[in-house]
Amino acid sequence: PWPLVAALGGLSLTFGGVLFMHNYEGGGELLCLGVITILYVMFTWWRDIIREALFEGQHTLAVQKGLRMGMILFIVSEVMFFFAFFWAFFTSSISPVFNIGGVWPPTHIVAISPWGLPFLNTVLLLSSGASVTWAHHAIIAGFKKEAMLGLYVTLIFAIAFTGMQAFEYANAPFSMSDGVYGSVFYMATGFHGFHVIIGTIFLAVCT
Repeated sequence: PWPLVAALGGLSLTFGGVLFMHNYEGGGELLCLGVITILYVMFTWWRDIIREALFEGQHTLAVQKGLRMGMILFIVSEVMFFFAFFWAFFTSSISPVFNIGGVWPPTHIVAISPWGLPFLNTVLLLSSGASVTWAHHAIIAGFKKEAMLGLYVTLIFAIAFTGMQAFEYANAPFSMSDGVYGSVFYMATGFHGFHVIIGTIFLAVCT
């Protein structure tokens, strides 16, 4: 039943989020229900997959191939998801319309310098990619101590990145409601930060 329950949880999460952001009554409760449902499905579905693989021996070569294909399709969907945000950014920045002043950034927006916190966050992300690759190769080679060290370093980088992004949001000179610039900025960086948080949780479980 987990695909159906996950779909219902995603539906509740989406509708609840929209209702909550527009201050409709019951939106917050529906959003919380969606979050709880998704978290419950994540725990129970992955628990069942582990049981099927380790104790029941149901992961035949055909099943493993299906799981790999599912992960590939998931990654492709993620690429297309963020491609939409980049499309919105380039469409708005290359050919800015008159109602934002005909320039990019819009006339009323004070843009964040890319050489401050954004540059530091980029360094943290690249460093975390290097450290998790180190941990991956250590796992393959059977070096448990080095693998754990690599994972711990990656977690430190990820937590630092999330903290820096939260600080950047708190001190940003514009909000999500400031036209297309604010919308694209917060949607793209917000969903990216959400992915970092999910990855941090996954790696924390692995350690």
